[in-house]
Amino acid sequence: MFIPTTADEVSRRGWKTLDIILVSGDTYYDSPYNGTAIIGHWLIDNGFRVGIIAQPRTDSGEDITRLGSPELFWSVSSGAVDSMVANYTATKKFRKEDDFTPGGVNDRRPDRAVIAYSNLIKRFSKGKPVVLGGVEASLRRLAHYDFWSDSIRRSVLFDAKADVITYGMGERSNLLLAQHMRDGRDWRKVKGICYISKDVPEGYEVLPSYEECAASDDEFTEAFWKFYRNNDPVTAIGLAQGHGDRYLIQNPPQPPLDRDMLDRVYEMDFENAVHPYYARQGHVRAVDTVKNSITTHRGCYGECNFCSIAVMQGRNVVSRSRESVLREAERIASAKGFDGVIRDVGGPTANMYGFDCPKKAKAGACPDKRCIYPEICRWMPVDHKPQIDLLNEIKSIDGVRKVFVASGIRHDLVIADKKHGDEYLECLCRDHVSGQMKIAPEHVSPFVLDMMGKPGPEDLLRFKRRFDEINEKLGREQFLTYYMMAAHPGCGERHMDELSEFCRRELKTNPEQIQVFTPSPSTVSTLMYRTGKNWLGGEFIKSERSMQKRKKQKDAVLKAHRR
Repeated sequence: MFIPTTADEVSRRGWKTLDIILVSGDTYYDSPYNGTAIIGHWLIDNGFRVGIIAQPRTDSGEDITRLGSPELFWSVSSGAVDSMVANYTATKKFRKEDDFTPGGVNDRRPDRAVIAYSNLIKRFSKGKPVVLGGVEASLRRLAHYDFWSDSIRRSVLFDAKADVITYGMGERSNLLLAQHMRDGRDWRKVKGICYISKDVPEGYEVLPSYEECAASDDEFTEAFWKFYRNNDPVTAIGLAQGHGDRYLIQNPPQPPLDRDMLDRVYEMDFENAVHPYYARQGHVRAVDTVKNSITTHRGCYGECNFCSIAVMQGRNVVSRSRESVLREAERIASAKGFDGVIRDVGGPTANMYGFDCPKKAKAGACPDKRCIYPEICRWMPVDHKPQIDLLNEIKSIDGVRKVFVASGIRHDLVIADKKHGDEYLECLCRDHVSGQMKIAPEHVSPFVLDMMGKPGPEDLLRFKRRFDEINEKLGREQFLTYYMMAAHPGCGERHMDELSEFCRRELKTNPEQIQVFTPSPSTVSTLMYRTGKNWLGGEFIKSERSMQKRKKQKDAVLKAHRR
């Protein structure tokens, strides 16, 4: 059932008012692939009255006031991605298209959306708290480097003049916040939130202030690493960062959902469609990507330096139960108009389903090493058997003709799984890819890969050999699609020449999927871009800052293979 987005729908639910109104920079697609929809259904399932306003106009109060004012709070998100990433390319050119907007024209999402929407609410509906959530608020919750203004910016909570941030995956924190506000209890001790205070709570660590970070890269680096290392729910402590005469207070994070809760979240009453109010405004291309797809797990222990998933979803991988995934697959297969194809079964990385480090749940993530870089930790029980069995069961469901794994494959994990790695790769090649398999080595230069926190090229070559051997055995003509990156900190033109030659000589392919690195907020790679220092030892490295030269790195590889 859709979350209400009009006053008439609120009335049909038998509600006179709403407790919480969600505001999003994406259109309202009622699906577990939409974080705003997840939070809305989760709160409704726990007894709260919730409405949603998607992509409100910011030049009038017509949209933002159509559901009235909430009894408890407004909840504001930029959408699935940071609004500046959504609106601009890696070379700062405005994007004309937006897959999350009806009709596909990028004319509805404002820059710095959570600030714009918070200001809109303050202008037309004063009196109730504004809570920021989602990727943009989470990654901008402390003083952070902003690529688009080339500056250190304050916590978005100050710039938005909002009241609270719920950071990371927000089911637990939003529910507890709503319950505390409803019951008149002090919500400031809820885990997984940030707020502004004149005082620092006892036991919280004080970071270098916003002003100190803006003035000194060394202070900014110190603040970043203390922030980055305080994202583990087992070991994290509270943090405080001065902004003028006040502090941004970050409470320790919420624990990830357990398996039963994750099952419950993904089995909520989603319509898996764009709400009719917005569907009549035009086709939403993002729906094509996730339609009839299944999320099997959350989290990622890859912890690539340029990626925010480890900060947003956590370094723990929590997998749904086999039974829950199969129930969702059966619902998809029985839906009217189903074409027989499940387009993806996966997560942030497809082949992390069903296993995780047994030590992390009790002791927390290791503070001095990573799970699979520079090599896979001996405590990581890599095992693809649970996913093999799951895929086999899904494809046997009545009405299912084909099951694809479209999420990216971490190739080094396949090679590391001596017991079931080959079986998994053969399973994919035989039944779950259609001509091409996506992997993301990102580069081949050992130095650049170290800067990215990625494994060396040796496992890539081993994986390619096994992929080719298996497809020859199966009699299939299938190919690997390689996602590469240009202009990452530490990467120069000679490294791109090395990549080009490697692709020609070793991979026997012409690279087509090359993205230019975007310094998104609160990643290790963005820290290196800002400071020009190697994350491993602090030595100075080249970070290409010219937009023309950043693009040139990409174009040089593409042009070399077109000649």
